[in-house]
Amino acid sequence: MNKHSIIQQLTEAKVVAVIRGQNAEEAAQLSKAAAEGGIRAIELTYTTPQVEAAFKELQNEEIILGAGSVMDSETARHAILAGAKFIVSSHFIEDVAALCNRYGIPYLPGCMTIREMAMALEAGCDVIKLFPASQFEPSFIKTVNGPLPNVRIMPTGGINQENIKSWLDAGAVAAGIGSDLNKAYQSGGYHAVVELSRKYIQEV
Repeated sequence: MNKHSIIQQLTEAKVVAVIRGQNAEEAAQLSKAAAEGGIRAIELTYTTPQVEAAFKELQNEEIILGAGSVMDSETARHAILAGAKFIVSSHFIEDVAALCNRYGIPYLPGCMTIREMAMALEAGCDVIKLFPASQFEPSFIKTVNGPLPNVRIMPTGGINQENIKSWLDAGAVAAGIGSDLNKAYQSGGYHAVVELSRKYIQEV
């Protein structure tokens, strides 16, 4: 599977579940529940203890599995070897971009400014994570695409059921959701995450 086919799959998935677990087992359960609810793209964050065990448990699931909260090229390589098909970080890291280009893996760095986005674009990043998206309006995508028409944006941070469709309608390639799923899991367990995931998929 090449870089562009993975990006196409993320675009078709529309929703990326950003999974942060208290441990690997919780992360795996959250991921499986999101997948059962129809979410096809899962981003396992490296803030989860022993996250590699969650990668291993999810290898046979029919999902696009990526890694988030990647802070250096060593972690990116670890994630790729564990099965990650895309890499996400909170900010642009040049070494991570270089490594992902080497392996043909999409790298989605967090950016807020035009300058950061331009740097990421020049480093070969095809999709930019707008983070935190809660600080922006969906119309920001059109504003960015004026000077940078080739930038494709995935808003993350502050995305919810009320605004996800507005972001997608404004041109977002996909949207990352996370805290809602964690809250659902803490309050209602596995089945609450399945139901909430279904609601998100219905929205898009």
